[in-house]
Amino acid sequence: MAKGFGGMGMGGMNMNNIMKQAQKMQKKMEETQAALAEKTIETTSGGGAVKIVITGKKVIQSIKINPEVVDSDDVEMLEDLILSAVNEAVRQADEYANNEMAKVTGGLGGGMF
Repeated sequence: MAKGFGGMGMGGMNMNNIMKQAQKMQKKMEETQAALAEKTIETTSGGGAVKIVITGKKVIQSIKINPEVVDSDDVEMLEDLILSAVNEAVRQADEYANNEMAKVTGGLGGGMF
């Protein structure tokens, strides 16, 4: 049985290094998560008719609508512009968050953040 655990002393040392690296990575991930909450991303649709501001944590902070596109006879068009802008804002927030977390994890996260 002792042969099965040969080199355990070195393995223990490597385990300590792995644990230290994991702790550093965890701290950096926490810092990155906090930074994502502060980061804002602005996106528009309809050539600027609708503007969305969203955080890196996908919290929508504001929606601005250009008064020129408000047409009571075509509410559906305005709804489509808002939907498009929100979806693009969320997509960009996801992309930004994934890129920032990949810097920390070396790409190990696989888009899970």
